[in-house]
Amino acid sequence: MKDKFTVTVLGSGTSQGVPVIGCQCEVCSSTDSRDSRLRSSILISYNDQNYVIDSGPDFRQQMLREDVRSLRSVIYTHEHKDHVAGMDDVRSFNFLEGRDMELFCNEAVSTALKREFHYAFGANLYPGVPRVKINIIGNEPFQLPDGPMITPILAYHYKMPVFGYRIGDFAYMTDVKTIPVEELQKLKGVEVLILDCLREEPHVSHLNLEEALDIINYLHPKQSYLTHISHLFGTHEEISAKLPHSVSPAFDGLKIKID
Repeated sequence: MKDKFTVTVLGSGTSQGVPVIGCQCEVCSSTDSRDSRLRSSILISYNDQNYVIDSGPDFRQQMLREDVRSLRSVIYTHEHKDHVAGMDDVRSFNFLEGRDMELFCNEAVSTALKREFHYAFGANLYPGVPRVKINIIGNEPFQLPDGPMITPILAYHYKMPVFGYRIGDFAYMTDVKTIPVEELQKLKGVEVLILDCLREEPHVSHLNLEEALDIINYLHPKQSYLTHISHLFGTHEEISAKLPHSVSPAFDGLKIKID
């Protein structure tokens, strides 16, 4: 039996977001709501449970926009600030649900969280700090609490190891430059793929359009969406015009049903 769930794109932008502070380019000045991009993150809604991949600096705004009133856990791709900076705001869910927030991440992310949010760890915690339980994961499948099995996909963001994730016929890969061949095989059979694609020009730590399309052509998902999009890539309409029919630019608020 296939897993059925809904994926909501919480953010589809780069580390600076779009519009970029002070920029007056065509994209940053666009009135198309699809060109306003918060930092990259997704929400997975599965059997009345919600899970978020990455709590970046826009996490609070994203939870309010989507009217998320319960959250079972947060899964992290890597330790960069645009993916972890909003962790403090899980304390709202501590209050709403009366339990610690379960976080799933590798050792490097755990170290970063304990450094950045040191006040949330250790003995004699100050009242009101986020209450979290860190679950260390490696490159093996694991079960989400009250949820599906999730398979990590090891990739590299320049030289930094990052995890993408596969749940059933869906996979999410952000902040990726290279995917080892043996990890790429884990993505075979995926029907819906959300994949990093910063811009058309090459970049040291992100896929550009040519590289992203090469991966998509190899995997042949039924539908692919590009994420972590820079203002240098163009407007939503301009990007769409450059893509094959089965590939689209993601946008904030996009909902994808996985059947």
